[in-house]
Amino acid sequence: METLVQEVMTKKKEAHVSQKLNVTGAEALILSLLAEGVDSIFGYPGGAIMPVYDALYDYQEQLKHYLVRHEQGAIHAAQGYARVQGRAGVALATSGPGATNLITGIADAMIDSTPVVCITGQVFRHLLGSDAFQEVDVISVSLPITKWNFQVTKAEEIPAAIAKAFYIAQSGRPGPVLIDITKNAQNERFDFEYQKCTKIRSYFPRRKVDANAIDAAVELINSAKKPFMLVGQGVTLSKAEEELKAFAEKSGIPVASTLLGLSAFSTKHPLYVGYLGMHGNYGPNIKTNECDVLIAVGMRFDDRVTGDLKSYAKQAKVIHVEIDPAEIDKNVKTTVAVVADAKEALVALTEKIEKKSYPEWLQEFADADRLEYEKVISKDFAPNTEKIKMAEVIKMLSDKTQGTSIIVTDVGQHQMTTTRYYQFTEKDSNITSGGAGTMGFCLPAAIGAKVGRPDRQVVAIIGDGGFQMTMQELGVIMQYGIAVKVIILNNNFLGMVRQWQQMFFDNRYSSVDMHNPDFIKLAEAFGIKAQKVEKREDLGSALDTMLDSPEAYFLEICVEKETNVFPMVPAGAGVGGIRLE
Repeated sequence: METLVQEVMTKKKEAHVSQKLNVTGAEALILSLLAEGVDSIFGYPGGAIMPVYDALYDYQEQLKHYLVRHEQGAIHAAQGYARVQGRAGVALATSGPGATNLITGIADAMIDSTPVVCITGQVFRHLLGSDAFQEVDVISVSLPITKWNFQVTKAEEIPAAIAKAFYIAQSGRPGPVLIDITKNAQNERFDFEYQKCTKIRSYFPRRKVDANAIDAAVELINSAKKPFMLVGQGVTLSKAEEELKAFAEKSGIPVASTLLGLSAFSTKHPLYVGYLGMHGNYGPNIKTNECDVLIAVGMRFDDRVTGDLKSYAKQAKVIHVEIDPAEIDKNVKTTVAVVADAKEALVALTEKIEKKSYPEWLQEFADADRLEYEKVISKDFAPNTEKIKMAEVIKMLSDKTQGTSIIVTDVGQHQMTTTRYYQFTEKDSNITSGGAGTMGFCLPAAIGAKVGRPDRQVVAIIGDGGFQMTMQELGVIMQYGIAVKVIILNNNFLGMVRQWQQMFFDNRYSSVDMHNPDFIKLAEAFGIKAQKVEKREDLGSALDTMLDSPEAYFLEICVEKETNVFPMVPAGAGVGGIRLE
Protein backbone atom coordinates (compact mmCIF):
# COMPACT_ATOMS: atom_id res chain seq x y z
CA MET A 1 0.00 0.00 0.00
CA GLU A 2 2.79 2.41 0.90
CA THR A 3 4.43 1.63 -2.42
CA LEU A 4 1.28 2.60 -4.27
CA VAL A 5 0.96 5.84 -2.31
CA GLN A 6 4.51 6.77 -3.28
CA GLU A 7 3.68 5.95 -6.89
CA VAL A 8 0.61 8.17 -6.72
CA MET A 9 2.63 10.99 -5.19
CA THR A 10 5.48 10.80 -7.69
CA LYS A 11 3.17 10.40 -10.67
CA LYS A 12 0.48 12.86 -9.59
CA LYS A 13 1.12 14.98 -12.66
CA GLU A 14 0.79 12.03 -15.01
CA ALA A 15 -2.45 11.02 -16.67
CA HIS A 16 -3.05 7.85 -14.71
CA VAL A 17 -1.78 5.46 -12.07
CA SER A 18 -0.51 2.38 -13.84
CA GLN A 19 -0.98 -0.14 -11.01
CA LYS A 20 -4.33 -1.34 -9.74
CA LEU A 21 -5.05 -2.03 -6.08
CA ASN A 22 -8.14 -3.46 -4.42
CA VAL A 23 -9.27 -0.82 -1.92
CA THR A 24 -12.38 0.53 -0.25
CA GLY A 25 -14.17 3.50 -1.70
CA ALA A 26 -12.94 5.58 1.24
CA GLU A 27 -9.33 4.76 0.51
CA ALA A 28 -9.93 5.33 -3.19
CA LEU A 29 -11.05 8.85 -2.32
CA ILE A 30 -7.81 9.52 -0.45
CA LEU A 31 -5.70 8.11 -3.29
CA SER A 32 -7.66 10.19 -5.79
CA LEU A 33 -6.99 13.37 -3.81
CA LEU A 34 -3.29 12.51 -3.67
CA ALA A 35 -3.27 11.91 -7.42
CA GLU A 36 -4.66 15.45 -7.86
CA GLY A 37 -1.79 16.85 -5.82
CA VAL A 38 -3.87 17.71 -2.75
CA ASP A 39 -1.73 18.24 0.35
CA SER A 40 -4.19 19.90 2.75
CA ILE A 41 -7.88 19.44 3.50
CA PHE A 42 -10.18 21.17 5.96
CA GLY A 43 -12.97 19.22 7.56
CA TYR A 44 -15.08 17.93 10.42
CA PRO A 45 -15.91 14.22 10.91
CA GLY A 46 -19.29 12.61 11.49
CA GLY A 47 -21.12 9.34 11.04
CA ALA A 48 -21.72 9.38 7.30
CA ILE A 49 -18.12 10.34 6.45
CA MET A 50 -16.43 8.20 9.10
CA PRO A 51 -15.03 5.56 6.69
CA VAL A 52 -13.13 8.32 4.89
CA TYR A 53 -11.65 9.56 8.16
CA ASP A 54 -10.66 6.00 9.01
CA ALA A 55 -8.86 5.71 5.65
CA LEU A 56 -7.24 9.08 6.21
CA TYR A 57 -5.59 7.67 9.35
CA ASP A 58 -3.08 5.77 7.19
CA TYR A 59 -2.17 8.78 5.03
CA GLN A 60 -1.54 11.50 7.61
CA GLU A 61 2.00 12.15 6.39
CA GLN A 62 0.90 12.65 2.79
CA LEU A 63 -2.36 14.50 3.39
CA LYS A 64 -2.66 17.01 6.20
CA HIS A 65 -6.14 17.35 7.66
CA TYR A 66 -7.10 20.48 9.61
CA LEU A 67 -9.93 19.92 12.06
CA VAL A 68 -12.11 23.03 11.99
CA ARG A 69 -14.63 23.91 14.71
CA HIS A 70 -17.59 24.34 12.34
CA GLU A 71 -18.09 23.20 8.76
CA GLN A 72 -18.45 26.81 7.63
CA GLY A 73 -14.87 27.21 8.80
CA ALA A 74 -13.86 24.32 6.53
CA ILE A 75 -15.28 25.80 3.35
CA HIS A 76 -13.95 29.31 4.04
CA ALA A 77 -10.51 27.88 4.87
CA ALA A 78 -10.59 25.96 1.59
CA GLN A 79 -11.45 29.23 -0.16
CA GLY A 80 -8.52 31.04 1.44
CA TYR A 81 -6.21 28.20 0.46
CA ALA A 82 -7.49 28.25 -3.13
CA ARG A 83 -7.12 32.00 -3.48
CA VAL A 84 -3.42 31.99 -2.61
CA GLN A 85 -2.59 28.69 -4.31
CA GLY A 86 -4.47 29.23 -7.56
CA ARG A 87 -5.82 25.68 -7.36
CA ALA A 88 -8.75 23.99 -5.67
CA GLY A 89 -9.07 23.87 -1.92
CA VAL A 90 -10.79 20.85 -0.38
CA ALA A 91 -13.49 20.77 2.32
CA LEU A 92 -14.76 17.57 3.93
CA ALA A 93 -18.00 17.17 5.91
CA THR A 94 -20.54 14.61 6.98
CA SER A 95 -24.16 14.37 5.85
CA GLY A 96 -27.15 16.41 6.97
CA PRO A 97 -26.15 19.43 9.06
CA GLY A 98 -22.50 18.90 8.21
CA ALA A 99 -23.27 19.28 4.51
CA THR A 100 -25.71 22.17 4.94
CA ASN A 101 -23.17 24.06 7.05
CA LEU A 102 -21.02 24.25 3.91
CA ILE A 103 -23.73 25.98 1.88
CA THR A 104 -22.91 29.60 2.76
CA GLY A 105 -19.28 29.14 1.77
CA ILE A 106 -20.22 27.31 -1.42
CA ALA A 107 -22.46 30.21 -2.44
CA ASP A 108 -19.61 32.61 -1.63
CA ALA A 109 -17.18 30.57 -3.74
CA MET A 110 -19.62 30.43 -6.65
CA ILE A 111 -20.14 34.17 -6.94
CA ASP A 112 -16.44 34.92 -6.39
CA SER A 113 -15.24 32.22 -8.83
CA THR A 114 -13.19 30.32 -6.25
CA PRO A 115 -12.23 26.71 -7.04
CA VAL A 116 -13.16 24.40 -4.18
CA VAL A 117 -13.98 20.71 -4.07
CA CYS A 118 -16.47 19.85 -1.34
CA ILE A 119 -16.85 16.21 -0.33
CA THR A 120 -19.77 15.20 1.83
CA GLY A 121 -20.82 11.89 3.32
CA GLN A 122 -24.33 10.59 2.76
CA VAL A 123 -26.54 7.86 4.23
CA PHE A 124 -26.49 4.36 2.75
CA ARG A 125 -27.87 4.12 -0.78
CA HIS A 126 -30.86 2.01 0.28
CA LEU A 127 -31.87 4.73 2.77
CA LEU A 128 -31.89 7.60 0.26
CA GLY A 129 -35.25 9.35 0.25
CA SER A 130 -36.41 7.72 3.51
CA ASP A 131 -35.70 10.71 5.78
CA ALA A 132 -33.01 8.68 7.51
CA PHE A 133 -31.02 10.14 10.39
CA GLN A 134 -28.95 13.10 9.12
CA GLU A 135 -30.15 12.68 5.55
CA VAL A 136 -30.42 15.89 3.53
CA ASP A 137 -30.68 16.03 -0.25
CA VAL A 138 -27.54 18.16 -0.53
CA ILE A 139 -27.43 17.65 -4.30
CA SER A 140 -30.72 19.52 -4.73
CA VAL A 141 -29.80 22.08 -2.07
CA SER A 142 -26.45 22.91 -3.67
CA LEU A 143 -27.48 22.67 -7.33
CA PRO A 144 -27.95 26.45 -7.91
CA ILE A 145 -24.66 27.38 -6.21
CA THR A 146 -22.24 24.82 -7.61
CA LYS A 147 -20.52 24.65 -10.96
CA TRP A 148 -21.22 20.90 -10.86
CA ASN A 149 -22.37 18.37 -8.27
CA PHE A 150 -22.72 14.62 -8.24
CA GLN A 151 -23.86 11.87 -5.91
CA VAL A 152 -21.70 8.74 -5.77
CA THR A 153 -23.63 5.58 -4.86
CA LYS A 154 -21.06 2.96 -5.94
CA ALA A 155 -17.41 2.75 -4.91
CA GLU A 156 -16.13 2.36 -8.47
CA GLU A 157 -17.60 5.79 -9.35
CA ILE A 158 -15.28 7.63 -6.95
CA PRO A 159 -12.08 8.05 -9.03
CA ALA A 160 -13.88 9.39 -12.10
CA ALA A 161 -16.08 11.68 -9.99
CA ILE A 162 -13.08 13.20 -8.21
CA ALA A 163 -11.13 13.62 -11.44
CA LYS A 164 -14.08 15.37 -13.05
CA ALA A 165 -14.62 17.51 -9.96
CA PHE A 166 -11.10 18.92 -9.99
CA TYR A 167 -11.16 19.51 -13.72
CA ILE A 168 -14.44 21.42 -13.58
CA ALA A 169 -13.54 23.39 -10.44
CA GLN A 170 -10.22 24.59 -11.82
CA SER A 171 -10.90 25.05 -15.54
CA GLY A 172 -12.35 28.03 -17.33
CA ARG A 173 -14.11 30.31 -14.88
CA PRO A 174 -13.33 28.51 -11.60
CA GLY A 175 -15.97 27.59 -9.06
CA PRO A 176 -17.14 25.15 -6.40
CA VAL A 177 -18.13 21.54 -7.00
CA LEU A 178 -19.66 19.07 -4.56
CA ILE A 179 -19.33 15.29 -4.47
CA ASP A 180 -21.78 13.50 -2.16
CA ILE A 181 -20.72 9.92 -1.35
CA THR A 182 -23.09 7.39 0.18
CA LYS A 183 -21.75 5.35 3.07
CA ASN A 184 -22.03 2.05 1.25
CA ALA A 185 -19.84 3.48 -1.56
CA GLN A 186 -17.22 4.37 1.04
CA ASN A 187 -17.23 0.80 2.40
CA GLU A 188 -17.37 -1.21 -0.83
CA ARG A 189 -14.14 -2.58 -2.35
CA PHE A 190 -13.03 -2.41 -5.98
CA ASP A 191 -9.89 -2.36 -8.14
CA PHE A 192 -8.64 1.22 -7.98
CA GLU A 193 -7.31 2.99 -11.06
CA TYR A 194 -7.07 6.75 -11.52
CA GLN A 195 -7.31 8.65 -14.77
CA LYS A 196 -7.08 12.44 -14.68
CA CYS A 197 -9.84 14.28 -16.46
CA THR A 198 -8.68 16.55 -19.29
CA LYS A 199 -11.90 17.13 -21.22
CA ILE A 200 -15.65 16.66 -20.98
CA ARG A 201 -17.96 16.39 -23.94
CA SER A 202 -20.00 19.58 -24.45
CA TYR A 203 -17.95 21.48 -21.85
CA PHE A 204 -15.64 24.09 -23.38
CA PRO A 205 -14.02 26.04 -20.53
CA ARG A 206 -11.60 28.00 -22.72
CA ARG A 207 -12.17 29.41 -26.15
CA LYS A 208 -9.49 30.35 -28.62
CA VAL A 209 -8.93 34.06 -28.95
CA ASP A 210 -11.00 35.39 -31.83
CA ALA A 211 -8.61 37.32 -34.08
CA ASN A 212 -11.44 39.44 -35.48
CA ALA A 213 -12.50 40.47 -31.99
CA ILE A 214 -8.90 41.37 -31.13
CA ASP A 215 -8.60 43.48 -34.28
CA ALA A 216 -11.87 45.28 -33.51
CA ALA A 217 -10.74 45.96 -29.94
CA VAL A 218 -7.34 47.20 -31.10
CA GLU A 219 -8.98 49.61 -33.53
CA LEU A 220 -11.06 51.12 -30.71
CA ILE A 221 -8.09 51.32 -28.35
CA ASN A 222 -5.77 52.94 -30.88
CA SER A 223 -8.33 55.60 -31.82
CA ALA A 224 -9.38 56.42 -28.23
CA LYS A 225 -8.80 59.84 -26.69
CA LYS A 226 -9.79 58.94 -23.13
CA PRO A 227 -9.48 55.17 -22.70
CA PHE A 228 -9.99 53.63 -19.29
CA MET A 229 -9.24 50.09 -18.09
CA LEU A 230 -11.12 48.20 -15.38
CA VAL A 231 -9.39 45.15 -13.93
CA GLY A 232 -11.15 42.33 -12.10
CA GLN A 233 -10.24 39.07 -10.40
CA GLY A 234 -10.09 37.32 -13.77
CA VAL A 235 -6.57 38.70 -14.17
CA THR A 236 -5.52 37.01 -10.94
CA LEU A 237 -7.29 33.76 -11.77
CA SER A 238 -5.53 33.53 -15.13
CA LYS A 239 -2.19 34.56 -13.56
CA ALA A 240 -1.99 37.44 -16.04
CA GLU A 241 -0.47 40.10 -13.80
CA GLU A 242 2.66 40.53 -15.91
CA GLU A 243 0.65 40.56 -19.12
CA LEU A 244 -1.61 43.24 -17.65
CA LYS A 245 1.40 45.34 -16.72
CA ALA A 246 2.85 44.99 -20.21
CA PHE A 247 -0.44 46.00 -21.81
CA ALA A 248 -0.87 49.00 -19.53
CA GLU A 249 2.65 50.29 -20.04
CA LYS A 250 2.48 49.99 -23.81
CA SER A 251 -1.00 51.46 -24.09
CA GLY A 252 -0.51 54.17 -21.45
CA ILE A 253 -4.11 53.65 -20.35
CA PRO A 254 -5.09 54.41 -16.72
CA VAL A 255 -6.00 51.30 -14.72
CA ALA A 256 -8.58 50.93 -11.96
CA SER A 257 -9.39 47.81 -9.96
CA THR A 258 -12.53 46.16 -8.70
CA LEU A 259 -12.65 44.96 -5.10
CA LEU A 260 -11.54 41.42 -6.03
CA GLY A 261 -9.13 42.71 -8.65
CA LEU A 262 -6.98 44.43 -6.04
CA SER A 263 -3.36 43.18 -6.02
CA ALA A 264 -3.49 42.21 -9.72
CA PHE A 265 -1.88 45.59 -10.52
CA SER A 266 0.43 47.38 -8.11
CA THR A 267 -1.23 50.32 -6.42
CA LYS A 268 2.11 52.14 -6.67
CA HIS A 269 2.27 51.92 -10.45
CA PRO A 270 1.98 55.39 -12.07
CA LEU A 271 -0.91 54.18 -14.25
CA TYR A 272 -2.94 52.94 -11.29
CA VAL A 273 -5.73 55.42 -10.58
CA GLY A 274 -7.65 53.74 -7.78
CA TYR A 275 -10.35 51.29 -7.02
CA LEU A 276 -13.94 51.14 -8.21
CA GLY A 277 -17.20 50.67 -6.46
CA MET A 278 -19.60 51.91 -3.84
CA HIS A 279 -16.79 52.99 -1.50
CA GLY A 280 -14.07 53.20 -4.13
CA ASN A 281 -12.04 56.21 -5.17
CA TYR A 282 -13.71 59.32 -6.54
CA GLY A 283 -11.75 59.56 -9.80
CA PRO A 284 -12.33 56.04 -11.17
CA ASN A 285 -16.04 56.26 -10.45
CA ILE A 286 -16.75 59.61 -12.09
CA LYS A 287 -14.33 59.08 -14.98
CA THR A 288 -16.21 55.92 -15.95
CA ASN A 289 -18.87 58.28 -17.25
CA GLU A 290 -16.33 60.45 -19.08
CA CYS A 291 -14.11 57.97 -20.91
CA ASP A 292 -14.65 57.21 -24.59
CA VAL A 293 -13.43 53.59 -24.54
CA LEU A 294 -13.95 51.38 -21.51
CA ILE A 295 -11.87 48.19 -21.38
CA ALA A 296 -13.06 45.65 -18.81
CA VAL A 297 -10.81 42.65 -18.18
CA GLY A 298 -11.91 39.70 -16.07
CA MET A 299 -14.76 41.45 -14.30
CA ARG A 300 -18.54 41.05 -14.44
CA PHE A 301 -19.89 44.60 -14.06
CA ASP A 302 -21.26 43.90 -10.60
CA ASP A 303 -23.91 46.32 -9.32
CA ARG A 304 -21.50 47.62 -6.66
CA VAL A 305 -19.23 48.73 -9.51
CA THR A 306 -21.84 50.09 -11.90
CA GLY A 307 -24.50 51.57 -9.65
CA ASP A 308 -27.54 52.50 -11.72
CA LEU A 309 -27.03 50.81 -15.10
CA LYS A 310 -29.26 53.37 -16.82
CA SER A 311 -26.54 55.99 -16.43
CA TYR A 312 -23.44 53.80 -16.52
CA ALA A 313 -20.80 54.62 -19.17
CA LYS A 314 -23.41 55.46 -21.81
CA GLN A 315 -20.91 57.60 -23.72
CA ALA A 316 -18.28 54.85 -23.99
CA LYS A 317 -17.48 52.09 -26.43
CA VAL A 318 -17.12 48.99 -24.22
CA ILE A 319 -14.55 46.24 -24.76
CA HIS A 320 -15.25 43.28 -22.48
CA VAL A 321 -12.53 40.63 -22.04
CA GLU A 322 -14.17 37.75 -20.21
CA ILE A 323 -13.73 33.97 -20.11
CA ASP A 324 -17.38 33.29 -19.30
CA PRO A 325 -19.65 34.08 -22.26
CA ALA A 326 -22.63 34.28 -19.89
CA GLU A 327 -21.27 37.57 -18.55
CA ILE A 328 -21.16 39.25 -21.95
CA ASP A 329 -24.01 41.77 -22.28
CA LYS A 330 -25.55 40.53 -19.03
CA ASN A 331 -25.38 43.93 -17.35
CA VAL A 332 -23.53 46.30 -19.68
CA LYS A 333 -23.94 46.32 -23.44
CA THR A 334 -20.65 45.43 -25.10
CA THR A 335 -19.27 46.99 -28.27
CA VAL A 336 -16.55 44.37 -28.69
CA ALA A 337 -16.60 41.08 -26.78
CA VAL A 338 -13.36 39.12 -26.42
CA VAL A 339 -14.45 35.80 -24.94
CA ALA A 340 -11.12 34.38 -23.85
CA ASP A 341 -8.73 33.78 -21.00
CA ALA A 342 -7.43 37.13 -19.76
CA LYS A 343 -3.78 36.21 -20.20
CA GLU A 344 -4.20 35.08 -23.80
CA ALA A 345 -6.33 38.10 -24.67
CA LEU A 346 -3.90 40.58 -23.12
CA VAL A 347 -0.97 39.06 -24.99
CA ALA A 348 -2.86 39.31 -28.28
CA LEU A 349 -3.95 42.90 -27.61
CA THR A 350 -0.50 44.05 -26.47
CA GLU A 351 1.10 42.74 -29.64
CA LYS A 352 -1.13 44.89 -31.86
CA ILE A 353 -1.86 48.11 -29.98
CA GLU A 354 0.11 51.29 -30.55
CA LYS A 355 2.39 52.64 -27.85
CA LYS A 356 0.75 55.77 -26.45
CA SER A 357 0.45 58.00 -23.43
CA TYR A 358 -2.37 60.18 -22.10
CA PRO A 359 -0.87 62.80 -19.78
CA GLU A 360 -3.85 65.16 -19.90
CA TRP A 361 -6.30 62.33 -19.20
CA LEU A 362 -4.19 61.05 -16.32
CA GLN A 363 -4.08 64.58 -14.95
CA GLU A 364 -7.86 64.56 -14.70
CA PHE A 365 -7.60 61.54 -12.39
CA ALA A 366 -4.94 63.35 -10.36
CA ASP A 367 -7.23 66.37 -10.02
CA ALA A 368 -10.01 64.09 -8.76
CA ASP A 369 -7.55 62.54 -6.30
CA ARG A 370 -6.75 65.97 -4.88
CA LEU A 371 -10.43 66.69 -4.34
CA GLU A 372 -10.89 63.30 -2.65
CA TYR A 373 -7.88 63.97 -0.45
CA GLU A 374 -9.25 67.33 0.61
CA LYS A 375 -12.79 66.09 1.31
CA VAL A 376 -12.14 62.57 2.61
CA ILE A 377 -8.60 61.28 3.04
CA SER A 378 -7.21 64.20 5.01
CA LYS A 379 -10.08 63.82 7.47
CA ASP A 380 -9.59 60.06 7.73
CA PHE A 381 -6.04 60.62 8.94
CA ALA A 382 -6.56 63.78 11.01
CA PRO A 383 -5.93 62.82 14.68
CA ASN A 384 -8.75 65.08 15.88
CA THR A 385 -10.46 62.45 17.98
CA GLU A 386 -9.36 60.58 21.06
CA LYS A 387 -10.15 57.26 19.46
CA ILE A 388 -8.00 55.75 16.73
CA LYS A 389 -9.42 55.85 13.21
CA MET A 390 -9.63 52.71 11.08
CA ALA A 391 -7.79 54.45 8.26
CA GLU A 392 -4.84 55.18 10.56
CA VAL A 393 -4.49 51.52 11.40
CA ILE A 394 -4.59 50.36 7.78
CA LYS A 395 -2.16 52.99 6.51
CA MET A 396 0.31 52.20 9.27
CA LEU A 397 0.00 48.48 8.59
CA SER A 398 0.51 49.10 4.88
CA ASP A 399 3.60 51.20 5.52
CA LYS A 400 5.12 48.70 7.95
CA THR A 401 4.57 45.75 5.60
CA GLN A 402 5.38 47.78 2.46
CA GLY A 403 2.18 46.43 0.92
CA THR A 404 3.56 42.89 0.66
CA SER A 405 1.41 40.95 3.13
CA ILE A 406 -1.55 38.76 2.26
CA ILE A 407 -4.47 40.74 3.61
CA VAL A 408 -7.69 38.91 4.42
CA THR A 409 -10.76 40.95 5.30
CA ASP A 410 -14.25 40.22 6.51
CA VAL A 411 -17.24 42.33 5.45
CA GLY A 412 -18.14 45.84 6.55
CA GLN A 413 -16.53 49.21 7.19
CA HIS A 414 -13.16 47.68 8.03
CA GLN A 415 -13.23 45.88 4.66
CA MET A 416 -13.88 49.05 2.70
CA THR A 417 -11.30 51.00 4.69
CA THR A 418 -8.69 48.29 4.15
CA THR A 419 -9.27 48.10 0.42
CA ARG A 420 -9.03 51.87 0.20
CA TYR A 421 -5.84 52.34 2.20
CA TYR A 422 -3.77 49.17 2.02
CA GLN A 423 -1.31 49.64 -0.85
CA PHE A 424 -1.07 46.21 -2.45
CA THR A 425 2.27 45.78 -4.19
CA GLU A 426 2.39 41.98 -4.63
CA LYS A 427 0.03 39.70 -6.50
CA ASP A 428 -2.27 37.19 -4.77
CA SER A 429 -2.44 39.44 -1.71
CA ASN A 430 -6.10 40.42 -1.42
CA ILE A 431 -8.59 37.88 -0.07
CA THR A 432 -12.10 38.98 0.76
CA SER A 433 -15.73 38.00 0.29
CA GLY A 434 -16.93 40.09 -2.62
CA GLY A 435 -20.18 39.11 -4.28
CA ALA A 436 -21.78 37.37 -1.31
CA GLY A 437 -20.48 39.72 1.37
CA THR A 438 -20.19 36.89 3.89
CA MET A 439 -19.59 37.99 7.48
CA GLY A 440 -17.51 35.37 9.28
CA PHE A 441 -15.43 34.70 6.15
CA CYS A 442 -12.16 36.25 7.30
CA LEU A 443 -10.78 34.19 10.17
CA PRO A 444 -11.11 30.74 8.57
CA ALA A 445 -10.08 32.12 5.16
CA ALA A 446 -6.94 33.57 6.73
CA ILE A 447 -6.17 30.16 8.24
CA GLY A 448 -6.49 28.55 4.82
CA ALA A 449 -4.34 31.25 3.25
CA LYS A 450 -1.56 30.71 5.78
CA VAL A 451 -1.71 26.94 5.26
CA GLY A 452 -1.41 27.56 1.52
CA ARG A 453 1.38 30.13 1.79
CA PRO A 454 3.28 29.56 5.05
CA ASP A 455 6.16 31.62 3.64
CA ARG A 456 4.14 34.85 3.56
CA GLN A 457 2.81 37.14 6.27
CA VAL A 458 -0.97 36.70 6.50
CA VAL A 459 -2.96 39.38 8.33
CA ALA A 460 -6.66 38.99 9.05
CA ILE A 461 -8.50 42.28 9.50
CA ILE A 462 -11.94 41.77 11.04
CA GLY A 463 -14.73 43.81 12.55
CA ASP A 464 -16.02 42.90 15.98
CA GLY A 465 -19.32 41.70 14.47
CA GLY A 466 -17.95 39.39 11.79
CA PHE A 467 -15.32 37.98 14.14
CA GLN A 468 -17.97 36.63 16.49
CA MET A 469 -19.57 34.61 13.70
CA THR A 470 -16.60 32.25 13.33
CA MET A 471 -14.38 33.10 16.30
CA GLN A 472 -14.34 29.45 17.36
CA GLU A 473 -11.84 28.85 14.54
CA LEU A 474 -9.19 30.29 16.85
CA GLY A 475 -9.09 26.69 18.01
CA VAL A 476 -7.59 25.68 14.65
CA ILE A 477 -4.84 28.25 15.09
CA MET A 478 -4.17 26.90 18.56
CA GLN A 479 -4.17 23.22 17.64
CA TYR A 480 -1.94 23.47 14.57
CA GLY A 481 0.23 26.47 15.45
CA ILE A 482 -0.84 28.49 12.41
CA ALA A 483 0.91 31.87 12.52
CA VAL A 484 -1.97 34.07 11.40
CA LYS A 485 -1.94 37.68 12.62
CA VAL A 486 -5.45 38.81 13.64
CA ILE A 487 -6.50 42.45 13.95
CA ILE A 488 -9.94 43.22 15.37
CA LEU A 489 -11.07 46.76 14.60
CA ASN A 490 -13.54 47.13 17.42
CA ASN A 491 -16.11 49.93 17.37
CA ASN A 492 -18.80 48.02 19.28
CA PHE A 493 -21.11 48.47 16.33
CA LEU A 494 -22.24 46.70 13.21
CA GLY A 495 -20.58 49.65 11.55
CA MET A 496 -21.76 49.48 7.96
CA VAL A 497 -25.38 48.83 8.92
CA ARG A 498 -25.16 51.71 11.40
CA GLN A 499 -23.81 54.00 8.65
CA TRP A 500 -26.77 53.20 6.43
CA GLN A 501 -29.17 53.71 9.31
CA GLN A 502 -27.61 57.11 9.96
CA MET A 503 -27.64 58.22 6.34
CA PHE A 504 -30.86 56.71 5.03
CA PHE A 505 -33.01 55.83 8.07
CA ASP A 506 -32.94 59.08 10.06
CA ASN A 507 -30.38 57.89 12.66
CA ARG A 508 -32.74 55.17 13.84
CA TYR A 509 -30.09 52.77 15.14
CA SER A 510 -31.85 49.42 15.29
CA SER A 511 -30.00 46.32 16.58
CA VAL A 512 -26.50 47.49 15.67
CA ASP A 513 -25.00 48.35 19.08
CA MET A 514 -22.85 45.40 20.18
CA HIS A 515 -21.95 44.44 23.75
CA ASN A 516 -18.83 42.42 23.16
CA PRO A 517 -16.93 39.90 25.27
CA ASP A 518 -13.38 40.45 26.45
CA PHE A 519 -11.60 39.60 23.21
CA ILE A 520 -8.17 39.50 24.82
CA LYS A 521 -9.22 36.90 27.38
CA LEU A 522 -10.87 34.96 24.59
CA ALA A 523 -7.70 34.90 22.48
CA GLU A 524 -5.58 33.98 25.48
CA ALA A 525 -7.98 31.16 26.31
CA PHE A 526 -6.98 29.72 22.93
CA GLY A 527 -3.30 30.09 23.80
CA ILE A 528 -2.74 33.04 21.44
CA LYS A 529 -0.68 36.04 22.49
CA ALA A 530 -2.91 39.09 22.55
CA GLN A 531 -2.82 42.84 23.13
CA LYS A 532 -5.44 45.58 23.31
CA VAL A 533 -4.72 49.05 21.93
CA GLU A 534 -6.81 52.02 23.00
CA LYS A 535 -4.36 54.92 22.64
CA ARG A 536 -2.93 56.26 19.40
CA GLU A 537 0.59 56.43 20.81
CA ASP A 538 0.60 52.67 21.42
CA LEU A 539 -0.50 51.67 17.92
CA GLY A 540 2.86 51.61 16.16
CA SER A 541 4.66 49.48 18.73
CA ALA A 542 1.70 47.09 18.97
CA LEU A 543 1.74 46.53 15.20
CA ASP A 544 5.50 45.95 15.32
CA THR A 545 5.10 43.35 18.05
CA MET A 546 2.39 41.59 16.08
CA LEU A 547 4.30 41.58 12.80
CA ASP A 548 7.55 40.47 14.43
CA SER A 549 5.94 37.55 16.23
CA PRO A 550 6.89 34.16 14.73
CA GLU A 551 3.61 32.80 16.11
CA ALA A 552 -0.01 33.75 15.84
CA TYR A 553 -0.86 37.10 17.39
CA PHE A 554 -4.17 38.77 18.26
CA LEU A 555 -4.47 42.54 18.29
CA GLU A 556 -7.66 44.28 19.36
CA ILE A 557 -7.70 47.94 18.35
CA CYS A 558 -10.46 50.13 19.75
CA VAL A 559 -11.45 52.51 16.97
CA GLU A 560 -13.73 55.50 16.61
CA LYS A 561 -17.28 54.38 17.28
CA GLU A 562 -19.38 56.32 14.74
CA THR A 563 -17.18 56.93 11.75
CA ASN A 564 -18.47 56.70 8.18
CA VAL A 565 -16.71 55.41 5.09
CA PHE A 566 -16.57 57.83 2.17
CA PRO A 567 -16.68 58.23 -0.79
CA MET A 568 -19.98 56.44 -1.20
CA VAL A 569 -22.29 55.76 -4.13
CA PRO A 570 -25.74 55.60 -2.53
CA ALA A 571 -27.79 52.53 -3.32
CA GLY A 572 -29.70 53.04 -6.56
CA ALA A 573 -27.57 55.99 -7.67
CA GLY A 574 -25.23 56.07 -10.64
CA VAL A 575 -21.46 56.24 -10.24
CA GLY A 576 -21.62 59.91 -11.17
CA GLY A 577 -23.63 60.49 -7.99
CA ILE A 578 -20.79 59.45 -5.70
CA ARG A 579 -20.76 61.40 -2.43
CA LEU A 580 -17.60 62.69 -0.79
CA GLU A 581 -19.30 63.58 2.48
